[in-house]
Amino acid sequence: MLLRRGENAVHAIRAGLRDRNPAVREGCCRLLDHLVDTESMGELVTMADDCDARVRIAAFHALACDRCKGDTCAPGPDQVLEPALHHLAADPDPHVRAMAAELVGKFARSDVHAAAALKKSHTDDPSPAVRKKAGWLARRAEAASSTSR
Repeated sequence: MLLRRGENAVHAIRAGLRDRNPAVREGCCRLLDHLVDTESMGELVTMADDCDARVRIAAFHALACDRCKGDTCAPGPDQVLEPALHHLAADPDPHVRAMAAELVGKFARSDVHAAAALKKSHTDDPSPAVRKKAGWLARRAEAASSTSR
């Protein structure tokens, strides 16, 4: 229902990010994935540090996914790379680390820290799924960088 209301619902959705119920916060992150505006980016970055892993996953998806956003510009590395690098290296939940890897992967072609973090995660992450995703993203970034030279 809120998604159909578009921009008129963004204020209510942002307020839901502070709800006590993690399912509400997660749902609001998912809605902002489609309705995000520049004012909401900082709030989504904050949600990447939520105490509930499902909320962190939804926040990282919203920050990483360009497909759902239509004409809205995706956040730049100055806003999202540092939290993504932190969670890729240290989040206790492997699903969060996998989503953080996707966000880090967006910048791996142009940022040496992002590329190095993916390689380290590919080698050292305790989760085989995260190692696989990080390796794939690192190789994709490497291949794109070599063809653009």
